[in-house]
Amino acid sequence: MSLALYRKYRSRSLDEIVGQSHVTDLLSRAIKQGRVAHAYLFTGPRGVGKTSIARILAHEINDLPYKDDSTHLDIIEIDAASNNGVDDIRDLRERVQIAPVSASKKVYIIDEVHMLSKPAFNALLKTLEEPPEHVVFILATTDVEKVPETILSRTQRHSFRRATEKDMVTNLKRIAKKEKIAVDEAALKLIASHSDGSFRDSVSLFDQLASSLGPDETLTAEHTQKMLGLAHDDQMAALVSAIDAGNLHGINQALNELEAGGTPVKTLTLQLINYLRMNMMKNPRYVSLINSLLDVSKSSAPELKLLTTLSLFNGSNARAAEPAVKAVIPTPAKEEKPEPTPAVSAPAPKKKTATPKGSTPFDWKTLLEHVRTHYVALHSVLSKCEPLLDGQTLTIYTKSAFYKKKLDDSKYRALLNGSLDELGMSGLEVETKPGAPPMKDSQAARVAAIMGGGEEVSVEDA
Repeated sequence: MSLALYRKYRSRSLDEIVGQSHVTDLLSRAIKQGRVAHAYLFTGPRGVGKTSIARILAHEINDLPYKDDSTHLDIIEIDAASNNGVDDIRDLRERVQIAPVSASKKVYIIDEVHMLSKPAFNALLKTLEEPPEHVVFILATTDVEKVPETILSRTQRHSFRRATEKDMVTNLKRIAKKEKIAVDEAALKLIASHSDGSFRDSVSLFDQLASSLGPDETLTAEHTQKMLGLAHDDQMAALVSAIDAGNLHGINQALNELEAGGTPVKTLTLQLINYLRMNMMKNPRYVSLINSLLDVSKSSAPELKLLTTLSLFNGSNARAAEPAVKAVIPTPAKEEKPEPTPAVSAPAPKKKTATPKGSTPFDWKTLLEHVRTHYVALHSVLSKCEPLLDGQTLTIYTKSAFYKKKLDDSKYRALLNGSLDELGMSGLEVETKPGAPPMKDSQAARVAAIMGGGEEVSVEDA
């Protein structure tokens, strides 16, 4: 029985890890200097090497050779998804007191640690606060938001990045060379682009495609496209053309042809998102469509969800948003004779409440109500902020750096911009600042400066 390629070519040392040098360099340096932490937390998306690096680190801390099938009594792996109760952690607390059998350190690797229950986290916290000298914890998670702050503050955190297309292609080339598999680089790029930033997924997909080849055959882009069920370039062009034209019949016909050809809805949606993302700067209206397409895979009827999403975008959202988008997105200038610039004697004062032509006046309460209904996570952040509109610049004062970081995240920013578009408040340039808005009352501002800062609060009579 042949070994799967992702297991056969799994890294065996920190030096072999691809694409996570910002983590492996720090860990290697710490081991050489003898500065091993008592607890590590590895965070990041699936398939980027968190568990592999945890195993390698456990062996290198103890100066042990690492093989894929190697086991050691002092290196214990725990899957928190199936061992997430308080009794499991209490049992662990008792076992950590026992000295290592033969290694210098007893290492506990807890995978998917965010799956622990609240009582289990509380039990683990007591161990992390005062761990025995001979114990090292390595926690790994794909959802750091669910890990309590008390746990985060007691670990050395390392954030793993999504694998880049370049790194995945480099890794696949190395495997193809060792396995003597003939493959076109265009095929490797296709595999990488459909691996969701996961090294493991890219190698597994390459393994699957390579096994379908006959003797002396080359894995080409055409073969890869067919095996993955991807839409052809001309089919994708026809679909996007129908979307741009608002042609409901064309959209329906293109989707039916793709379905009949065996292209899965999830695959088509991912292809469409990637295509729109590449052309987003040329056509900013695609931003709201991309945001809507992200919900297709979550639907119980994805085929119908995709059809309605594309149809609604063209039926109302796209054309309604277009005038507002044109107000803030510069278009290439035609070669015309420039009009003379009028003389300016003094700078004109800014209009505090100006709104772009063709859009609804900005209203913070309306925006909050909209996101409360549609995007609860975004509402939980915005509800703690305060806005200040200056012309076409909307400054959101987040009160803290934590909420500023949230709003600056691409996911939250896309939801915010999409909500403004949906409400007809397009054309605003959104900025975020971590403090409180400037005080309108000059005397209050002076008092706040003396006191080291403050926030202006309006008090109404009962």
